Amino acid sequence: MRVRKDIRMLLLENDMSITDIAKEMSKRTGKNISRSNISQKLLRGTLKYEEALLIGNILGYDLKFVRTKPYI
Repeated sequence: MRVRKDIRMLLLENDMSITDIAKEMSKRTGKNISRSNISQKLLRGTLKYEEALLIGNILGYDLKFVRTKPYI
């Protein structure tokens, strides 16, 4: 459930709500994305990678993989 906490923290830092994110996602994708849809995905842990990328982009962030262990 870390992604849920991370996204909520970023929303607070950027003075945005899930409603704001849902509206902007709808505008950018042309699909009807509701606040409750995003909230439920965060709660259940079913947010797609593409959706996380889009949320990050809206908030001005890039998502990337960072190696935490050396090659074996």
